[in-house]
Amino acid sequence: MFTDKQNQVLAYELDSSRIKSRLKGNVTLSYLEGFDVIETANKIFGYGNWDYNITSLTQVSQELNHNQNNVICYKAVINITVHDIQHSKSVTREDVGFGTGIAKTLADAHEGGAKEAVTDAIKRTLRSFGNQFGNSLYDKSRQTNQHQPSYQQPTQLQQPQHYQQPTNQKVQNNTPQDYTSLYNLGLTIMEQGQNLVVVGDDIFSKKDSIKACGFRWDGATKMWYKPIDQQAA
Repeated sequence: MFTDKQNQVLAYELDSSRIKSRLKGNVTLSYLEGFDVIETANKIFGYGNWDYNITSLTQVSQELNHNQNNVICYKAVINITVHDIQHSKSVTREDVGFGTGIAKTLADAHEGGAKEAVTDAIKRTLRSFGNQFGNSLYDKSRQTNQHQPSYQQPTQLQQPQHYQQPTNQKVQNNTPQDYTSLYNLGLTIMEQGQNLVVVGDDIFSKKDSIKACGFRWDGATKMWYKPIDQQAA
């Protein structure tokens, strides 16, 4: 089915520079970004040699949170087919993904939840092809005991090179304001100089929830921030 070169690449260890981290509760989770997984599939299988279909996309729940934002959860089932170079053979995989959209408007919440569910399902389906698609990241023992990467504190509003959460970084539980809505979206609150900043995957699509928590957009550094003295107040 696969060429020797494809099998060799699929057997490689996952490049650590591709791994992102976020905090969920008291656990640091590792993940690959959606665009990275799709780009990897294009490189390994070839453009036009793999495709996916949305088997189902279903709204699971809808509610209002304490900030009066709409919270909508979607479930997506994705079917992925990978072909050989001649398209004479193929292998099919299927998996499920979930996504939550949080926004002031129903339309934005639906959009965020549906997109996140499809992306999550694509990533979960491709993981069956091995570590290049992050299969090892689903090892729960790795999630709870992984080594935290080193982190250099950036200057105020300077763009950091990596968004991994260090062990000594102050997070939500150390600040008086409740950022549960942002953490539920997979975002992380970090101290950077004299500011709190929001980091995470697909951050711009979650701007309504971020603004609802008092953060402002800095066009120079492309980051959402809030002065720490404002947080204390």
